[in-house]
Amino acid sequence: MFAKPFRVKSNTVIKGSDRRKLKADLSAAFPSLSADELSELVPNKEELNVVKIYAHKGDAVTVYVLHKNPLFFEVDKKLFPTVYVLWRYPALLPAFKTWPPVLQKLTGGADLMLPGVVVPSCGLPDVKQGDSCAVTLVNNRAPVAVGTAAVATEQMHSLGMKGRGVCILHTYMDYLWAFGDKSGPPSLPDAESEAHGENGEECEISDKEEEEVDKCVEEQSSPEETVTDQAHSGFEELSLVEQDEEKGEKSNEKEEETQDEQKTPQEVMDAMLLQCFLHALKSKVKKSELPLLTSTFLRNYMFSCCPSGKQLDIKKSSYKKLSKFLQTMEQRYNIVRVKELTKGVESIVEVDWKNPELRSFSFPEDTDVESTPLPDGEEGEIPYHPPEITTLYSVSARLEPLFLNANKRKGATLHPAEVRSIVTEYVKSNELKSEYQEVVSLKWDDLFSRTLGRMQECYQAVFPGQPPIIKKGHIEPIDITVASRGSNKKVTLIKNLEVYGLDPAVVASVLQHRVQASSVLQPVPGAKDRVLVQIQGNQIQQVGKLLLDHYQIPRKCIQGLEKPPKGGKKK
Repeated sequence: MFAKPFRVKSNTVIKGSDRRKLKADLSAAFPSLSADELSELVPNKEELNVVKIYAHKGDAVTVYVLHKNPLFFEVDKKLFPTVYVLWRYPALLPAFKTWPPVLQKLTGGADLMLPGVVVPSCGLPDVKQGDSCAVTLVNNRAPVAVGTAAVATEQMHSLGMKGRGVCILHTYMDYLWAFGDKSGPPSLPDAESEAHGENGEECEISDKEEEEVDKCVEEQSSPEETVTDQAHSGFEELSLVEQDEEKGEKSNEKEEETQDEQKTPQEVMDAMLLQCFLHALKSKVKKSELPLLTSTFLRNYMFSCCPSGKQLDIKKSSYKKLSKFLQTMEQRYNIVRVKELTKGVESIVEVDWKNPELRSFSFPEDTDVESTPLPDGEEGEIPYHPPEITTLYSVSARLEPLFLNANKRKGATLHPAEVRSIVTEYVKSNELKSEYQEVVSLKWDDLFSRTLGRMQECYQAVFPGQPPIIKKGHIEPIDITVASRGSNKKVTLIKNLEVYGLDPAVVASVLQHRVQASSVLQPVPGAKDRVLVQIQGNQIQQVGKLLLDHYQIPRKCIQGLEKPPKGGKKK
């Protein structure tokens, strides 16, 4: 979940009532924690922050931070400890043991497969499907990953220790770990390694353990191997999965081509439609984008997942219509839920991201992921991605002494959360905070708002593949207005497209094809290197659909959508 960078939505200090609720939730989720341990994790008088973030797939996550270290994170109303907490309380969760080289795979976003699990002499921990669990390494009890059990312990044995074991959510050295002080795991020898230390011969074997792990990647295990050797061979199976898949794909290419030839064109199109559907849901759609128009999903998401050299045509499939295909996906696989939010217009309102059909889907190599379908008139153009806009504040000359301890000079730009943290630290270090409410002359919120009010507001725009652009003042919204020309003729004017990286000529061409009306570019008075798009008629609704649905511009960055065409008969 945190293998890629996440986006911070807010960072606030926890309230007293929320602090008590967090303690109660932790006590219910982790009964093994004593009252003193809970007080250490959630102290009453120390500052505890609540950080709300969006993971790279759009999952909303709440992180609780103490002393700049994330302690717990909450996903779908379920609390999980981070590795920082588990290093202090290693027995907090049931743990599965694996080999050190597997950690690199887990950090990259892979789940722990059962062939890579080392079965101790006391047996596997007793867990049920969905239970929280940790992952440790051989000879060290300090957990290095947190996740949920993919299957119950009984099923692991019945499956012959094959398949998925633990669905990994957070690991040592991922971006959530990097959000803290980036300390390393402590050395906590387990009971088995301590027992090995008492016996000299067994100790020698453990010294050669690394060499055996390296050998097991290259050599096949013999039938007469011991239980330990079988665990090594299990790791070999886990490590060579990618190579086996590549060899299998190459060896089966001719067979797949023969099978495709034997299928009817309709069956081939049905298979391609399902592939593009699963690919789009797994790699492109985010929770924050729901509800999503079904037409937008087909045009902007499914088409881009079509294999290179092939064309997706739903009319050549057995479904004939997108609505029928989505209805089948909802009833047969229960992956999505489609609802008619407005009359005659369907939207995808819910996606089951934990669906086994969706989780087991793997991306085909011949998919042209970068090619995004564009509206009529935009074929062959590089796909557009909206910039990420962030509000910043610049240190002014009057406030420079306040930020000197943080090495921030005049002109330095800061996030609001950074300003809040620096001001709080300044108040505490200079003992300006009073413990008695009746003597407080200025509330915290008033102090922060006054500080921000005396700083220069800026904004940062980050375009994909480009360095951030920081400018002073507010970012100008895309302005849409309707003006009169001549004898009661209406024209629609669109300004400030360049601020968001849009080419006015391309937008004018797309609108011209969409509404079948003439469009021209005119220079903006008083602004250099800027032009506005003028299109005939009142086209506010069509312009809004283009900017919101296709270009994915946030509604707050568009001005003028509240002026739709006036209906009714002419007088």
